[in-house]
Amino acid sequence: MTTPTDKPAYVLPLRCDRDTDLTELTGYLRWLSARAEVMVVDGSASPWFERHRRAWSEWVGHLRPDPALRCANGKVAGVRTGLRQVRASRVIIADDDVRYDAVTLAEVTRALDDADLVVPQNYFRPLPWHCRWDTARSLLNRAVGHDYPGTLAVRREAFYRFGCYDGDVLFENLELIRTVRARGGVVRCLRSPLVRRLPPEAGTFASQRIRQAYDSLAQPWRLVAELAIVPVTMAAARRSRSALGGLVLAAILLGEAGRRRAGGAEVFPADSALWVPVWLVERGICSWLAVATRVLRGGVAYRDGRLRVAAHSVASLRGKSRQVSSGAGMDGRSRGIRRPC
Repeated sequence: MTTPTDKPAYVLPLRCDRDTDLTELTGYLRWLSARAEVMVVDGSASPWFERHRRAWSEWVGHLRPDPALRCANGKVAGVRTGLRQVRASRVIIADDDVRYDAVTLAEVTRALDDADLVVPQNYFRPLPWHCRWDTARSLLNRAVGHDYPGTLAVRREAFYRFGCYDGDVLFENLELIRTVRARGGVVRCLRSPLVRRLPPEAGTFASQRIRQAYDSLAQPWRLVAELAIVPVTMAAARRSRSALGGLVLAAILLGEAGRRRAGGAEVFPADSALWVPVWLVERGICSWLAVATRVLRGGVAYRDGRLRVAAHSVASLRGKSRQVSSGAGMDGRSRGIRRPC
């Protein structure tokens, strides 16, 4: 049995299929290794895996995902593998483009004092045009609730207690959030501090438009609203320019409310809300394409296959939890005690 440490753990699931400059990420991991127990779970092909091992193994743990974990979403396999390996009681889970600093690392870790799972928020730096475009999504999410980040923090004991989360879904972070809630855990959504995220390449951004819209299939009311964007906009345009202008202005004002909320103006530029109408048009179109992808192709393309389910509802996860709790626990010895898959 491993013994928890005072420092947090940091699990970074990774998969690389091309040569990239490792200088920046290597520097970050080296900095991070002095402040956390770092575990990189690397699903890259052998040439890149060995390159990463040579660059990082002096400072951080580096291993492959457990081959026994059969997850269509490889990131989930990486998270599960990493959580089995670390000793710390508090664990940060982060994509390879997330960049904590000392302040955000400490505050997100400290938020686990009264929560089983912590959901921070992200902002992009640097901020090229396509990230200004995508920032509009974050502003709207902040205005009406909370944004979904590329990083979470979890109590390792809670993860073991609640058991595994499904690895065959597209929106894996929402699946983990809902799994914890469905099994009686405490989820704390932070509006601040915001954790920096590096921008993707423009080509990567473009390739993710339908996939990100597909996430809304797990949020029915949101999906309905997004499917309504195109017909409502067309109806307003046919009615009058002032009606269309009113819609555009309302969208910008809603985005500005999200920008100013909980200190967001410190990291989101003053013109960020002007991108909201552009993002809404994109999402309105891509939502219909996402639904068509589900109906006609059975799911969205992901790696070498397709994922049909974006994320399960809390109600369905509660049902599964009751089924597990009614019999022997996953460890085969005690009732209601779950172990990660």
